[in-house]
Amino acid sequence: MLKSRSFILNALIVLLSVALFVPFIGGVHLFDWDEINFAESAREMIVSGDYLNVKINFVPFWEKPPLFIWMQVLSMKMFGINEFAARFPDTICGIMTLLLVFNIGRKLYSEKFGLIWVMSFAFSILPFLYFKSGIIDPWFNLFIFLGIYLFIRYTHKKRAIFILLSAASIGLGILTKGPVALLVFLLTVGFYWIFNHFRLKLRFSDALIFTITLVIVGGFWFILQLASGNKTVIADFINYQIRLFRTEDAGHGGFLLYHFVILLIGVFPASVFAVAGFSKFRSDLPEQRNFKKWMLVLFWVVLILFTIVRTKIVHYSSLCYFPLTFLAALAIYHYITKKIVPPWWIVVGILTTGFLIAVSVTALPFLENFKEHIAGSSLVRDNFTREIVLAKVPWHGYEFVSGLLLIAGLIVYIVFQIRQKTTAAITLLFTITGLSVYMTLLTYTSKIEHYSQRAAIDFFRSLSGRDVYVETLGYKSYADLFYAKKETPDNPESYNSNWLLTGNIDKDAYFSCKITSKDEILKKYPGLRLLYEKNGYVFLYRPKGETNDENPQNSKKN
Repeated sequence: MLKSRSFILNALIVLLSVALFVPFIGGVHLFDWDEINFAESAREMIVSGDYLNVKINFVPFWEKPPLFIWMQVLSMKMFGINEFAARFPDTICGIMTLLLVFNIGRKLYSEKFGLIWVMSFAFSILPFLYFKSGIIDPWFNLFIFLGIYLFIRYTHKKRAIFILLSAASIGLGILTKGPVALLVFLLTVGFYWIFNHFRLKLRFSDALIFTITLVIVGGFWFILQLASGNKTVIADFINYQIRLFRTEDAGHGGFLLYHFVILLIGVFPASVFAVAGFSKFRSDLPEQRNFKKWMLVLFWVVLILFTIVRTKIVHYSSLCYFPLTFLAALAIYHYITKKIVPPWWIVVGILTTGFLIAVSVTALPFLENFKEHIAGSSLVRDNFTREIVLAKVPWHGYEFVSGLLLIAGLIVYIVFQIRQKTTAAITLLFTITGLSVYMTLLTYTSKIEHYSQRAAIDFFRSLSGRDVYVETLGYKSYADLFYAKKETPDNPESYNSNWLLTGNIDKDAYFSCKITSKDEILKKYPGLRLLYEKNGYVFLYRPKGETNDENPQNSKKN
């Protein structure tokens, strides 16, 4: 009977995951950089037939190992080279993640706890959004968390199978994004060992199994590279990992407490309840307290590590979603089962954080009425940003409803909480928050894309299938490669921007630049023809056989 009930609950979680994560994932273009970066690497594997080497613009790309790219390749083989296929692997990750946390929670506490953990994970803002994206981190985080969980199981059971599977999972993490997977694992185990008064036994034979498995799985691609004579790719990969820790990569800097703020707001409402989860719960059994200790160590390791790292990107701290939602589920579980009313500061924290988010979402469409004032204010410091603000984006007038829905959820929460109906209050809060995020995603994402990149992507798509050169000038993008569907270059000179701009090119060349560099580029390369400008982007053209000494009449098309 219990097995049948467990099977039904797992099946319902799969259905919930599919309903949450699959619909509309192909409804908007991929976003530069990460989404298009990975999808382009997968596309180039298919076009070139080279499935061993990760490439961008058909040259070796050493920043990432290939496992996630291979997943996207399989998806594109099934669904075609498109946005849906690029994001589909993360929906599978979402399903597996919710099943994992449910079953861990079920074994550790009860089915109720497992379901609360699923709710905390699935209906918080950023965790929900990440499973509808096309970035590496959901899988990377899953492999690391699974590796740590299996290691925890090993410490209890001392069975070699757990240490082998733990090493294999960390190895898959390395194949997904790199050695940071092993670093996070070792730091977590090391600090747990310290905080547990150096009580953590690991048999030599099991340590050997872990090491051998890790080398075989995690080093699989690197071994293949060495066997193929591609030592340079490995050296470049290692240098990139070191540089990522020491410098602000790609200009992604941020203030010291960047990730603290991101987690508080981005993992709402679980983040507020998680603060209460840091407290001691005396009724917990030793195994439960031990697991919580592991989660606390993992949380602080990830948060402090990526606070130290100078590059600040939202998804760098996303591994914290696992321990954070666990701590939230722990607090909620005790409130519900012990019939404890959450303290006043949790209610205030929920209302304050939720209200700030809701007001921001509700107000965004109305800023369209003030964009002329915003564009002329001191907040806008360059012409590119000014043109983005002034972009003509089709707002329909109902988008603010998703923000009102969140406000309604906060009101429902406080009403039920005042009546001391804690279970209903929390369940409705998470459910309505999830619906609000879903609605916000549907109504706002395409608008954001219109402002940020649609003009450029439309330009690149218009060149898809044409035998022309396409290049960006003065800014980095992968959109020109993916959406213009660049083929394997047949002329090595095509990698030389100066040749495309001044040389005797053998086919027409099209360029995109930002309005901030327009005058400088046209002055330096008078042979370029101005096609049109839109939303801060400038689109240029140079016909084949025309030397740069000629200064054709620039023509502007609106």
